[in-house]
Amino acid sequence: MKILYAVQATGNGHIARAKEILPYLKKYGEVDVFLSGSNCHLPVDLPIRFRSKGLSLFYSPMGKLDYWKIAKELQIGKAIQEARSLPVNNYDLVINDFESITSLACKIRGKASIGFGHQASFQSALTPRPEKKDRFGELILRYYGWAEQYVGLHFDSYDTDIYNPIIKEQVLQANPVDKGHITVYLPHYGLQEIQIELKKMDGIRFEIFSPHAKSPFTEGNCFYYPVNNAAFTSSMIESRGVITGAGFETPAETLYLGKKLLALPIRGQYEQLCNAAALTKRNIPVLHKMDHTFHAHVSNWLAAPNPQPLTLTHSTDQLIRLVIEKGISQACETFNPSMSAFATEF
Repeated sequence: MKILYAVQATGNGHIARAKEILPYLKKYGEVDVFLSGSNCHLPVDLPIRFRSKGLSLFYSPMGKLDYWKIAKELQIGKAIQEARSLPVNNYDLVINDFESITSLACKIRGKASIGFGHQASFQSALTPRPEKKDRFGELILRYYGWAEQYVGLHFDSYDTDIYNPIIKEQVLQANPVDKGHITVYLPHYGLQEIQIELKKMDGIRFEIFSPHAKSPFTEGNCFYYPVNNAAFTSSMIESRGVITGAGFETPAETLYLGKKLLALPIRGQYEQLCNAAALTKRNIPVLHKMDHTFHAHVSNWLAAPNPQPLTLTHSTDQLIRLVIEKGISQACETFNPSMSAFATEF
């Protein structure tokens, strides 16, 4: 079976998840990767067959989306041209992790696909949203990576076809300890903005991973490191708690480890506001800005009990098998002889 796995690189989470599930996908056939976007700060060690600039996100130093820069970099005509030339019909199964060009290519070619990942969970109205919904944000979540079927991932199973997060092996095999430091990952904030508040808590060591740190350095109680997945994960496993955005992978891993979690969603990014609503349901503190009161919030957070750990009901192997089963069933309905034969063997 030939599988096209479409992944967007507007953040590190999609790449980290892709690396984790790729060995499981390869059990079922030959896998090619379509990668779009340029916001990832991790090495991309994937079998990339197709690549696109796609849509990338940019931020102001104070943690807000820079819409002007996003719009300036967007090339809609080129994206349509890339979609028309993408040979999706050469594949038996197309798996889409919230990637727009592949979604459009499948529409153009009449090719069925399956949406798999965190954003797929927002196809359900039962997935948590903020009190004030954003109409444009809802349209993006629903149609940006459109597919015929979905397998969603979230902190909890809010609906059918929504399952637990995929946790990377380094975290699954970890023996968490508390060495007293706080691990920080806030790529949407500048280093100066972070340090102004964290230096007020000089009795606490902060290990800060940032795309703005080109090499390790220290300023008082703040220890800065370039973004490195293994180093960040080790810091998280040994931390007292984690301060990060309201993305998905890092909060999920923090909760799985039973660590304290403090979330600062990216202002203006609707998906993160939705995640923040879900975290609030788990009694995780959420702050919408870093200001002069931040150190007081951190002190209260550290004094509070640790959150209830996230539990897994499905392994990565089981989740990938579920995606493959849905894909095979979908392909057989379109009378694909090769997939019918594969289904018999499966």
